[in-house]
Amino acid sequence: MTAIRAGLCSVTFRALSPERIIDLAADAGLESIEWGGDGHVRPGEPIRAEQVAKATADAGLVVASYGSYFRARAGEDLSPVLDSAEALGTDRVRIWAGTRGSTEATPDERAATIERLRSAASEAQQRSIGLALEFHSGTLADNASTTSSVLREVDSTALTTYWQPTVAASDDIALAEYEAIAPDVSALHVFSWWPETQRLRLHERGELWRRVFAAAAASPAPPRDALLEFVPNDDPALLAPEAATLRDSIRSSAAR
Repeated sequence: MTAIRAGLCSVTFRALSPERIIDLAADAGLESIEWGGDGHVRPGEPIRAEQVAKATADAGLVVASYGSYFRARAGEDLSPVLDSAEALGTDRVRIWAGTRGSTEATPDERAATIERLRSAASEAQQRSIGLALEFHSGTLADNASTTSSVLREVDSTALTTYWQPTVAASDDIALAEYEAIAPDVSALHVFSWWPETQRLRLHERGELWRRVFAAAAASPAPPRDALLEFVPNDDPALLAPEAATLRDSIRSSAAR
């Protein structure tokens, strides 16, 4: 079984430089970083992406993915995003399934988003890059059922999805959502928010994450990366203990 890598989303520390984030991740014993496209590595800036990629590798880390804000709008250009992903040396780009939730999008809006996702997946695949949906409200991938529908309609091996706990969902509901789309999940966004968007320490929803990682470990194709996101108060000092909790959760679930 392939081990799940413990990593970090750079957007966790938007105010910090990539160099500082690399130091924090390495010191915390993490393995990978998803670089965000909203500041740290902007689309269409391959020279900066190459610099960040080199610094990441020099610290003994790998680039997990490129966290883009491509929204699959009609006519939206994916090329700058793919240019930066290539320069980072990653084979996965996180994208978003439109700008409207599944119950708000009109049939025409939905059809246009699906078509743009299909063409984007084809474009990325030509450059040996996969795309992965952000599992998030305000998009067509706002729950397990709708995400599965999007993946079926796009029908491309180049498109997978991320997963994260739905805001305010109980442990049972969140786990059921994960299990429903587990075969298509290529990465996890790992955080503990409860009961709404209040940021807690990871161990404060430890039972949820133990169950998620147990389910992931039992999957024939577990997600490649589990990426810490949004620590309480954006506090860099919390990264090391949160990373330790994440690694322990992955190891204990894999050992079952």
